[in-house]
Amino acid sequence: MDSYGDSTALAAAYLIAALTWFIFAVVFYVLGSLFLMKIFEKAGVEGKWRAWVPFYNVMIFLKLGDLSPWLAFGFLLTWVPFLGWLVGIAMAVLMVLAAWRVGLKLQKSGAWVVLYIFLSIVWLGINAFDKSRWNPNIVPASWAGNGFLADRTVWQGIPVQPSAQAAPGYGAPQGYQPPAAQGYAPPQPGYGQPAAPQAPAAPQAPTFQPPAAPPAPAAPQPPVTPPAPPAPPAAPSTDPDAPQTGEQPPA
Repeated sequence: MDSYGDSTALAAAYLIAALTWFIFAVVFYVLGSLFLMKIFEKAGVEGKWRAWVPFYNVMIFLKLGDLSPWLAFGFLLTWVPFLGWLVGIAMAVLMVLAAWRVGLKLQKSGAWVVLYIFLSIVWLGINAFDKSRWNPNIVPASWAGNGFLADRTVWQGIPVQPSAQAAPGYGAPQGYQPPAAQGYAPPQPGYGQPAAPQAPAAPQAPTFQPPAAPPAPAAPQPPVTPPAPPAPPAAPSTDPDAPQTGEQPPA
């Protein structure tokens, strides 16, 4: 009886763990598809359904990251014994490279890819709902010109990336004109694209204001001549015989 009870409890534990993992996987897939849909809209991808198709949305994400979308089939090799873990590491590196390129086109610095490595769902959510705009004029990656990683495909409804604008014979048909990216506005300076040089304004002639003339000095006034002082009165004589002033001497 104890053995039977232990087996039942173990089976119940496995069932609960599997159900929990299934719910977590469904929630993660729904959130990831929703965030990818918003990022695809910013990039000008036509059709919201593309973000909800398993495996196909990964191919589009790689293509937007300047990588060949056919590299996504490498995930099928992760089930190969003894080789799957090496392929898994290689595919993880490819997804990080794609996230780095997509982040640059969404006006994010290269350091943002660290958030994708540890919390990819948070990275997707921020880039999906922030105010960043898609900038397709980022300098192509070093592998974009030629090589195994280069994207040379042209898909209807998906804007052609700079790396896919190759010569005829590499995926782009003759006379093909890539569709304009929807929802794109020229980014502000400082997000990967330098601002267009502005012609210097013509210098304005300086307006010269002559200094005000100093006020004329007042004319000097001539000094006032003081009036002559009155003559002092004559002192009376002390000689009794002397004639007084105004008297005539005797004849």
